[in-house]
Amino acid sequence: MRSDILSFSAVVAASLVASSDLVSASSNKELENEGIVNVGSLRKLKKGKKGEDGGKKIAKKAKKAKKGTTSDSMAFSTVGPPDGENVCHEKKVEIANVQCVIDQVNQTGEQSGTNVTEGYKGNQATTAVPITVPYYQKGLCPVNVHWHLGTEHLSAGEYDETGTGPTEIAHRRKLAGKARQGFQCNLYDDSEDMFTSHYDWKYCTDMEVGQTYEVHWPHSTIGACGTVNQFQTPFYDGVFCYSELLTADTVINENVGVQAQVFTIVNDEDYYYPDLMRGMIVDGDFGADVAKYTGSTTGTSRDNDVCSGYSPITWQVDRKCHMVSASTFDKMCADMLSQRDDMSGDVYPHGSRALVADHLAAD
Repeated sequence: MRSDILSFSAVVAASLVASSDLVSASSNKELENEGIVNVGSLRKLKKGKKGEDGGKKIAKKAKKAKKGTTSDSMAFSTVGPPDGENVCHEKKVEIANVQCVIDQVNQTGEQSGTNVTEGYKGNQATTAVPITVPYYQKGLCPVNVHWHLGTEHLSAGEYDETGTGPTEIAHRRKLAGKARQGFQCNLYDDSEDMFTSHYDWKYCTDMEVGQTYEVHWPHSTIGACGTVNQFQTPFYDGVFCYSELLTADTVINENVGVQAQVFTIVNDEDYYYPDLMRGMIVDGDFGADVAKYTGSTTGTSRDNDVCSGYSPITWQVDRKCHMVSASTFDKMCADMLSQRDDMSGDVYPHGSRALVADHLAAD
């Protein structure tokens, strides 16, 4: 890499107005599950006080009866907090995309999304070290959630070029020039109803049962953590909410990270998770095998010729593909629509960046 290339931290710091009256960042307390949605008697029973007569037995019976059932749709609350100041509004720090390579020399830091198969290493030398513990342990909180059609990362045997899924929406979006589809999971089976039965999406748009989506949760230490302004669209506003606290010495990959998890959508309420907006699911196989590396922001404005200048940042990517219910996603979209900031720009799948070439992936 050229010696005159400014570090990501220096570029960010140089773009900010110096101030001696720095605002203290919000505490990085994890938000509790708000539990605002009525998803039926099972969920109410499960939240009941321990020891209520027959509560556990009834909940068990309800769960057993519920297993394998589909639903046309579910209703969730989209009521948000009172109007107030959004302190993160337009806080994005602009860093332009750059040509990836000139005269066989990389012009920016390592890129994402990469191959995350166990044992994979790219060819771009880097001194950046990813965060290897859960982000909350380092004071980062989620500041946004969004997802991509197919996957931007590749995990051999889980989500890769051999994966399959329905093509109706993907084909229609491609014809309309709306989204590039990435890799798909290997779970889709059109002989099973849960992969093909209709779900009436009320809050998410352009979604499809049976399809693969890669969900991203950008995290930051300088977001409006623990406040009504925590979640933002675009995610850059959330990541840089208190950007005046950054200096040229700030190690960005220790303060900015993304969680990524890949799902195949099924219409089966046995796969319902109520709080997907707030971060990666960690439960059994969910979040158990996670790749950790340094890379960049993604999206279809970048490829292997045009690279992101937002690098290096930490990535923590679940290598496994998982099934969740359509209602899990619709609940997440309802939660997004109930935030103070307008997150309607993220309640549909974004296009997927082409897999990063080896010479642009961290070693």
